[in-house]
Order: sequence, then C-alpha cells, then structure tokens
Amino acid sequence: MMRNTNVRKLTMCAMLAAIYVVLSLAFAPISFGAVQFRVSEALTLLPVFSPYAIVGVTVGCLITNIVGVAMGATLPLDILFGTLATLLAAVLTYLLRNICIKGLPVLAALPPVLVNAFVIGWEITYFFLPEGASWVGFITSAISVGLGQVVACCVLGLLLVYTLKKTKLDAKLFGHF
Repeated sequence: MMRNTNVRKLTMCAMLAAIYVVLSLAFAPISFGAVQFRVSEALTLLPVFSPYAIVGVTVGCLITNIVGVAMGATLPLDILFGTLATLLAAVLTYLLRNICIKGLPVLAALPPVLVNAFVIGWEITYFFLPEGASWVGFITSAISVGLGQVVACCVLGLLLVYTLKKTKLDAKLFGHF
C-alpha cells in the first residue's frame, strides 16, 4: 500500500512537471524574455490541493528554464532565480490555501504574482535591459511580469482551481495526498 502511494505521488509530480513544460514550450514566444507571460504559471495554484504539487511545478519550471537556456531564449541565471521564485511562490501558495473568499483561495494566487514580479523583475532589470539597472527599469519590469502573472494566476489559475473543485476532479486527482 505504501509503495502504491509513493508511485502515485511521484506520478502526479511528474505529470504536473510535464504539463508545465509543455504549456511553457507551446507558448514559447511569450514564455521567455524581457516581456513574458507563462500560461503554465496557472499551475502554481495547484498546491492549494496538495503539497506534492509544489514539487511538480518547481521541477516543471526548472526543466522549462533549462530548455529556455538551451534555446537561447533566456540566461543561465534564470535556471536558478526563476526556479527558486516558483518554489517560494508555490510554498507560499500552499500556506495560504485555506484562506478562501466564496470558496476560492484568492489570497493563494498572490504569492506567484508578487514573488515573480519581484524576482523576475529584478533579473530582467540587471541582466536583460540594454540600458542597465535602474529603479525605473526594475519597476517597469516588475509591473510587466506582475501583470502577466495576474492573468496567469488570478484569472487562469483561479479558473483552474474553480473548475477542478466544481467538477470534483480535485478530489480524484489530489484526494489521496
């Protein structure tokens, strides 16, 4: 029985990682670079259902960032900073999972927005902007990333959570964790 549970957990983590990578690469032109919008970031809300989703989305982000570097779409530093930002955001999302407004974990959608706006905004400012680092560049980059994250997390992510709850797929997919 224990072995079956471990296989289910590992399988769920692998599937979430794969979905994150596929979504990121399917929308590659907008997933990387100084102005980015990752549809896959909607998955960062799945830790509201299971802590194992933290591993899945983090590994998915890591693989995506490695592929992004290989494609020349991003810098090697994104492997570290982007992945750590996703890990931190997913952990915070998990911690806020029980604070709901009308049944939706609205506050849980904020960590991916804020953490990525700050971390990726900083990364873009220091490593991508041709004019170099500046407060204006940071604020502009953070707002750009933050707006993309608002759409991905607060719209698509919350819609995903709502749909999984409404169809009771949340219990089927994550109920045993």
